[in-house]
Amino acid sequence: MQYMLLIYTDATAPELPDDDRSIVDWVAEIERRGVTRGGDRLRPPADSTTVRVRDGELSLTDGPYLETKEWIAGYDILECDNLDEAIDIASRHTMARHGAIEIRPIWPLNL
Repeated sequence: MQYMLLIYTDATAPELPDDDRSIVDWVAEIERRGVTRGGDRLRPPADSTTVRVRDGELSLTDGPYLETKEWIAGYDILECDNLDEAIDIASRHTMARHGAIEIRPIWPLNL
């Protein structure tokens, strides 16, 4: 089953030291285990654009639409045998200690 890890951070999260290489080690581990299907960092909310269409009218909003205390800093897509394996992998991610990680099963759109 595929799972998406949504990597959250916030202004109160403990800062990562410049020499912290744990994320490099984590990526190497998921590559070695063959469970990664992709992932990357995301630019901060100030760099976002929100798209809405209402009554046929396109509306664009630069930056975060809502005031939030936490934001998605990155994502990873994993192929795991079950939720327990996804939890084990997520618990080893650097941001489990410096932010939060939400795990969601991917729900394929079968057309």
